[in-house]
Amino acid sequence: MPRVKGGYVARRRRKKVLKLAKGYRGSKHRLFKTAQGQVMKSLLYAYRDRRQKKRDFRKLWITRINAAARINGLSYSRMMHGLKVAGVNVNRKMLADLAVNDEAAFAQLAEQAKSNLK
Repeated sequence: MPRVKGGYVARRRRKKVLKLAKGYRGSKHRLFKTAQGQVMKSLLYAYRDRRQKKRDFRKLWITRINAAARINGLSYSRMMHGLKVAGVNVNRKMLADLAVNDEAAFAQLAEQAKSNLK
């Protein structure tokens, strides 16, 4: 069987990987073999962390709501339950934003939640 050289296809494939590895430290942006391993790992991290980011933000919002609710004499779970009973449909992102930027509006929601718990 005659010998087949890689030609432009292999060169393109390697250049594509090395282009993705731009900015990596040490040999990871220079050598194809190490760059390929790191690029694959980086793509896995990116896939995983796109999902993780959603969890992280939800945790942050819950922490902010809990802190503001406790200032108003409620716990996070009692506040959320009170709002649900009151029929107030405000998501956690908006509640956290109110807790940080508009304490008066958050206090009104907290009072509404309190009144519906009794």
